[in-house]
Amino acid sequence: MRTATVISLLAVVALGGCGTSSEDELRQWMAEQNALTRPSVKPISEPKQFKPELYALSSLVEPFSSQKLTQALKRDSSQAVANGALVAPELVRRKEALESFPLDAVTLVGSLTKEGQPVALVKVDNLLYQVKLGNHLGQNYGRVMKIAETEVSLREIVQDAAGEWIERTATLQLQERSK
Repeated sequence: MRTATVISLLAVVALGGCGTSSEDELRQWMAEQNALTRPSVKPISEPKQFKPELYALSSLVEPFSSQKLTQALKRDSSQAVANGALVAPELVRRKEALESFPLDAVTLVGSLTKEGQPVALVKVDNLLYQVKLGNHLGQNYGRVMKIAETEVSLREIVQDAAGEWIERTATLQLQERSK
């Protein structure tokens, strides 16, 4: 029991040594550092004087006038007519059988010459079809423009990101049979 009393007495003495004297020194040091530190703030510059300028291009079409809007609408309508000319003939003709399949479902398996004209052999859903120049393939109004020994070239009519109808070229490559 005596050792427990000695240990507790030593603990009280040790804690007493960590008392207010070191805390007072710390507060004094912080006050000195605070007095030595001076913040440096740059003053804000004066604002520039606003000088309004006159609109010198009054002879041209004003950007917010109805005349400017009319010109833009005429330009857009002429483009729509030109783009519509690409699609209009495609919409009124009768669809061919191979236009109901996407182009990636059509496989070129060979080509031959029939009556002096090139003919491509394409396979869709395990059925074989003969395709001639001018026939239509795929769901993008694709028209066969060229038949070579190893590929078929098509002209497709598709919409671009802006919704305009454009022409693009697509090809079907001869697929080698894997064994």
